[in-house]
Amino acid sequence: MADESMERRLAALEERVSRLEAEPQTQRDEVFWALEGLRRRLTGPGQVLFTGALNLPTGERYEWQQGAETDRLLAADWPEGAASLAALGHPVRLTLLRAVLSGTRSAAELQEAAGLHTTGQLYHHLKQLTATGWLQAEGRGHYQVPAGKVVPLLIVLSAVVPTSNRTTGE
Repeated sequence: MADESMERRLAALEERVSRLEAEPQTQRDEVFWALEGLRRRLTGPGQVLFTGALNLPTGERYEWQQGAETDRLLAADWPEGAASLAALGHPVRLTLLRAVLSGTRSAAELQEAAGLHTTGQLYHHLKQLTATGWLQAEGRGHYQVPAGKVVPLLIVLSAVVPTSNRTTGE
């Protein structure tokens, strides 16, 4: 009887040790689930992928995915993206974009949200955002972030705004 109990305890202990030894890969797969899926699909020298599924405070839902092969991305004309990145490089413009994603859409509301004193200041910033596609006019004096720019905007911001959900790989 004591031998059976000892054998059961030993078997249970061996099973626990086995699970612990397997855990690091399981944890890695859980943390890097998107990366592991990308690796299984890779056919060339490399690829970057960004994706998102979200509900905005306005109730709008967006799902989006884009990938780029590394060799094509490295060979692309990077300066073509300078104006789009520059448009995001001003605190007032980022404030405007956040306000629009939160549901503030009219020019008057945006002017107040950004703390701007003149409509000239507001329209200067709105012009930069609309010219580069981060915003689009939606009727008289109302603005929205185009559907195809919502997730990319949040991805750019997630790369530069400190958060506690950063994960690094190899």
